[in-house]
Parts: sequence; structure tokens; C-alpha cells
Amino acid sequence: MPTRESMGENRWLRPVAHRVLAPELWRFTRRSVPRGVALGMVTGILIPMGQIPASAVLALPLRANIPAAALTTFFTNPITTPPLWVAAYWVGAWLLRFDAKVPGQPLATHAQVNVGWLDWLLVDAGPATLVGLLFFSLLGALLGYFGSAFGWRLWIGRKWRRRHRRSARHEDTSLN
Repeated sequence: MPTRESMGENRWLRPVAHRVLAPELWRFTRRSVPRGVALGMVTGILIPMGQIPASAVLALPLRANIPAAALTTFFTNPITTPPLWVAAYWVGAWLLRFDAKVPGQPLATHAQVNVGWLDWLLVDAGPATLVGLLFFSLLGALLGYFGSAFGWRLWIGRKWRRRHRRSARHEDTSLN
């Protein structure tokens, strides 16, 4: 996980270091963390390699928290990626078969079909997987955004209640 200091020392980032190292992109706030989590889900699912640099670059215009975005990209890893891509293919194939419910013959029966694996990959599996990945990235971004915002709210509420109880106990002991 790159730190703020290591990014500042990187020779490739020196021209844009003043933007990347802006303190508001590294502070954990109630608005920047959910943005970072949502961004990390999108880049983690849609970008197969270089997810952390992509999330750091995209965090600049979105004012998202860079560490939250970078950590969330680890949702996809060598263990979770194969099941995710298989599920994306099935969901995408289901989403793309909109013409199966139309009366008459489906559009796919009018086209000549080559049953070779390359044709299957380019015509059927590729678009279906891409649509499924787009669907999962959107779903992951929405769940990540609202889940982290809700978690942030619970965490702050618990801190506030604990502080309130502590100050109430302190007032009770000072009155006696």
C-alpha cells in the first residue's frame, strides 16, 4: 500500500505531486471515504491491472479518499476474481437476452452462428462479461458508498454516545 510520503518521492508523480498529495484527499471524512469506497469498487472490478494507480488518479477530480479507494480495490484478488468473472458472464448473458421474451423468433436465430471458441468469446462471452462487470461495479459502488456512509454514521454515533456518557458520569461525580 503506497503511503503519502512514498508517492511524494516517486519521480513519475513529481509533476502532479501537489495535486495527489493534497491533504483533503488523504483525510478521512464522512464524504470522502464513501466516495473512495465507491471508486475503489469500480476500479477494482473494471480495471484488471493497475487498479491502485487508477483509483488514485480518479480520486483527484472526484475528491475521494485515496487510501479508502486503494484499499477497496483489494476486493478483487486472485481468489475472488474468477468467481466474479463467471458470475459477471451469467448475469450479463441474462441481461443481454432481452429479446428472448419477445413474441416470434429471437434475433439470435437470424444470424449465422460460427460455433468456434473465438467467435463465442467475441460475440457471446465478451459482451456478456462486460455487461455483467459493469452491472457488478455499479452495484458494488452503490453498496459500498451507502454501506460506508451508514457505517461512518454508526461509528460517529457510538463515539458521541460514549463521550456523552463519560461527561454525564463526570458531572455526577463532581456533584457529589
